[in-house]
Amino acid sequence: MTTLLSRNSANRVIPGFGLSLGFTIFYLALLVLIPLSAIFLKTFTMSWDAFVSAVTSPRVMASYRLSFGAALIGAAINVVFGGIVAWVLVRYQFPGKRFVDALVDLPFALPTAVAGITLTALYSSNGWIGKHLEPLGIKVAFTPLGVVIALTFIGLPFVVRTVQPVLEDAERELEEAAASLGASPWQTFTRVILPSVVPALLTGFALAFARATGEYGSVIFIAGNMPMVSEITPLFIITKLEQYDYTGATAIAVVMLLVSFLLLLAINLLQAWARKRAGK
Repeated sequence: MTTLLSRNSANRVIPGFGLSLGFTIFYLALLVLIPLSAIFLKTFTMSWDAFVSAVTSPRVMASYRLSFGAALIGAAINVVFGGIVAWVLVRYQFPGKRFVDALVDLPFALPTAVAGITLTALYSSNGWIGKHLEPLGIKVAFTPLGVVIALTFIGLPFVVRTVQPVLEDAERELEEAAASLGASPWQTFTRVILPSVVPALLTGFALAFARATGEYGSVIFIAGNMPMVSEITPLFIITKLEQYDYTGATAIAVVMLLVSFLLLLAINLLQAWARKRAGK
């Protein structure tokens, strides 16, 4: 037994558990824990009344509703259409497939400010798309709808790239067996395919939501940044910093951090439940 343990230790590619764990904790503390702790410590210099006043003013509450609401809507849209894109890329062969596959990663590679300017040019009243929507009474640029579109744009790759490997690894034999037993295409999708994909969809939703919550560059141009209407919380934090109100900025950041953490925790618990249910 001792010889076997020694042999396993000698064949390890990376150092032992103690050293690896110590490096992991140090690295995470350096990149995550220390910066986040600084935000909390700065906020703790405020009195409770000042904190509540800073994070619950009408203008701040309006920015919360827009930031979190638009992020949730954008992530939900990407779950549906990102799942369809992933399905098409995995299950079908068609001319230009590699080009479409590369387009999915464009929001990753494109600077966010460039994305914001491009979307604003497209959806403004004289843009290629906006000029056709405005006669219908649909105004996109400089409205909350523009924020939703921008957040949907930057969140799409997270869903597609999360769902795509799951679909590639799915066993086609199960679908063929279901069809041979008389299941309709809809029954095969809902009872065979969807349960195996739900955890990946929830993961993609969580990643897209987290990315959209803190998005700044692609939103500020198309949002219009009108207080109480189209002003996102990250922009309001920047405004506080420009006014040298550091404690007010960190107080709002703490609220965003806590709300995002709670939402992501709920999504992760739901994802674990979905995996457990799919495994039964």
